Amino acid sequence: MTAFSYFEPTFTGFFLGASLIIAIGAQNAFVLRLGLQRQHVFAVALVCALSDALLILAGVAGMGALVKRYEILLQLITWGGFAFLFVYGLQAFLRAMKNEHMDAVKGEQMSLKKALLTVLAFTYLNPHVYLDTVVLVGGLSAQWQGAAQAAFAFGAVSASFVWFFSLGYGARILTPIFEKPIAWRVLDILIGCIMWLLALSLVFSDF
Repeated sequence: MTAFSYFEPTFTGFFLGASLIIAIGAQNAFVLRLGLQRQHVFAVALVCALSDALLILAGVAGMGALVKRYEILLQLITWGGFAFLFVYGLQAFLRAMKNEHMDAVKGEQMSLKKALLTVLAFTYLNPHVYLDTVVLVGGLSAQWQGAAQAAFAFGAVSASFVWFFSLGYGARILTPIFEKPIAWRVLDILIGCIMWLLALSLVFSDF
């Protein structure tokens, strides 16, 4: 195969990966908030992208069948994810109720350890991430073989890196808007709603 023949699987993987991660979800909302506050953006974006890469490569390697076989694992992740999303959503609502000004640059300080543990929880306590990356992406990668399959995986992984770093560092463009306290309150209300809706969707989804 020529170098040009690898473009199709690469771009297919890229756009598939992008379509799965570019959505208003718990992980993206958290990265956006840290991006606005300019806290640990590089580390958090890197962990998000590397986590996607790990799951995508696991799917391409054939672990999708294993995930579908042991449904009890997805059930445990589902209930753990529900509890985590519910608590985080409650915290967002409580922040919105506080009549406090939050500086868009400084914000509420969060330690690097807490930021990384939180984003890891958002990632690995979400059963959809296993169904999307391991099962779906892994299954679709089977239409290619050898180097072409590797190109497909590279495209999907690249989409994650491009998205999370763009989201984290691009959030500062919105800084003028979030200089107003009301903007932070609206954001936290939206985040709270997103977390609780996602929590409910986990419970009522049929895995």
